[in-house]
Amino acid sequence: MIVKEDFLNKLRQYFGLNLYEAKIWTALLSRGVSTAGELADIGNVPRSRAYDILESLEKKGFVLMKLGKPIKYLAVEPKEVVERVKKLMRENAEDQVKNLESLRGTDLHKELELLHKQGIEFVEPTDLSGAIRGRHNIYSHLDLMVRGAEKSVTLMTSSKGLQRKAEALKPVFEKLKRKGVKIRIAAPLTKENMQVAKELSKFAEVKHVDKIGSRFCVVDGKDLTFMLMHDDNVHPSYDVGVWVSTPYFAGALENMFNLAWQDMKPMNSVKN
Repeated sequence: MIVKEDFLNKLRQYFGLNLYEAKIWTALLSRGVSTAGELADIGNVPRSRAYDILESLEKKGFVLMKLGKPIKYLAVEPKEVVERVKKLMRENAEDQVKNLESLRGTDLHKELELLHKQGIEFVEPTDLSGAIRGRHNIYSHLDLMVRGAEKSVTLMTSSKGLQRKAEALKPVFEKLKRKGVKIRIAAPLTKENMQVAKELSKFAEVKHVDKIGSRFCVVDGKDLTFMLMHDDNVHPSYDVGVWVSTPYFAGALENMFNLAWQDMKPMNSVKN
């Protein structure tokens, strides 16, 4: 049986299988029930590995072993496999989260913090910067940056960006408000995003801007992330942000924002 490499790669990606497991599973799916030797031949997998691979697939819930001689294997229905894999992934993810949470306050965590503090002393200010590719990575970085805010968060974004930031950062904004952090958001307010703006106004001061096209976030007047392109002109996968940690540049940009902020329309005065 010839199976396209692209198909096998997708199985490995979505189901967490190695190459031999993907080959044996597809071979069994094509036969329904078969012996280990037959599956090894069909899937072009070494016979010496077939039993180990089938045992692994059995533990993961992809196949069932039929008792008898010779031992045969039965393919589990794909939709059932999907549900089993989803459940296993959730359980593994929950276990990993619990393990990471249990690190707080431990000697290992303290040593990691100490290493970072010692290492940062040797970092040049120009090294505290980097490029972030892909919108998903940009928002992950923004989430991390905003979570650390102690005094202020200043955001300027596009009309579509306002909706995305509401989805990604709203829970963080809620926590920051309870901490007394001042949050200001400037974006073009339209019929499409006005409801989102009203939701965000519970945690931030939101104003309308239409003459300035920019996408950036400043935290505590020292950390800055800005996007290089308008989100209308770039695919999310190719969106690029630049992060810099410098009070000089970030503070200067925030001062310019403060001047523009005075002339921006409050959300309640915008008519669409």
